[in-house]
Amino acid sequence: MLSSVRVLAFKRFTDRTFRLAPLTILAGLNGAGKSSFVQSLLLAAEAESSAVAGTIRLNDRSFELGAAKDVQNWKSEDTIRIELDSTEGLSTWVIQSPAEDSLYLNVISKPTAVPFPFQRVSRALTYLCAERLGPRAHLPADPVPFSELQVGVRGEYCAQIIATIGSQPLQHSDRVRPTSGESSVGLLKYEIEGWLSAIARPVEIDAGWFPDSGVTALKFRSPGGDWVRATNMGFGVSYALPVVLAGLIAERGGLLIVENPEAHLHPAGQSQMGRFLAWIASCGVQVVLETHSDHLLNGIRLAIGAEKLLPYCDAVAHYFADGDGDEVAVDELTFTSVGGISHWPKGFFDQYQLDVATLGRIRRQR
Repeated sequence: MLSSVRVLAFKRFTDRTFRLAPLTILAGLNGAGKSSFVQSLLLAAEAESSAVAGTIRLNDRSFELGAAKDVQNWKSEDTIRIELDSTEGLSTWVIQSPAEDSLYLNVISKPTAVPFPFQRVSRALTYLCAERLGPRAHLPADPVPFSELQVGVRGEYCAQIIATIGSQPLQHSDRVRPTSGESSVGLLKYEIEGWLSAIARPVEIDAGWFPDSGVTALKFRSPGGDWVRATNMGFGVSYALPVVLAGLIAERGGLLIVENPEAHLHPAGQSQMGRFLAWIASCGVQVVLETHSDHLLNGIRLAIGAEKLLPYCDAVAHYFADGDGDEVAVDELTFTSVGGISHWPKGFFDQYQLDVATLGRIRRQR
């Protein structure tokens, strides 16, 4: 598991260290550095998995960073450093740009001890971007051995995975839903349906292949209803599906990074998504999530304080705000045993209280 990340000379970070926990929450202003932090992790992963040894492509499936000048911190030297402290020890990547307009970076040095999620083990590192695929009539298939198949950065391979192993038991039996009961056989398809029903709406799911093609499709139905194509089910189910599936099949000791897991979900569903991700973090998968949802945060707080799904010391939040000049101000927040939060910086999920207070003043003035 990663315990800390230090980022030097990358985008808005001159030199910044972040503490990580089994569940790490990134929140704060738009453009304040949350995505840049995620990209620093992906940069290290790309350094280990690049098809061209010793280089990192700046525009790949996981990110579109532009040219070297777009990722270099203008106050720093030309050398970018990513330092990860984990159970494997301290791992450092030293990265330089060959030219300002270069579309790749050179990896000057790599660690000998690499954290497990970066060791090119299938499903040890899963990244789901904010722009996941919504409802689609058909989905692509990845031409790789199933043992190497991932959910996809946009969740594009969900149907292929479900069509292949949906009727099989979960590889990790401790990821059977807490409410499933001891007699549950824990088939992947049923576990997906259970969580999607709690998060989005009561739903059943099916996936299959178009005949003689490399194309897959998803179908949904309400319990007892007729099957409909994904395009007739709405965005919330399609957006939540990759998050649920990725969590259920991730390798133990792996890393799941999710941007905006709350997207297209109603408030109760956002809270349930927070509960799900807290539970996944308790099952041996490290979770890093970026969110703008107070409902999702409160779902995590309930999972910690009310349901005791995750020990309070196993979660941390980082609130990103603008500092002096181009510097980033990051405030670390911790949780209490009853789901409380150590402190509430100005701007940290306080808009509801501010708006309600304003409405109250308006009513009193009448």
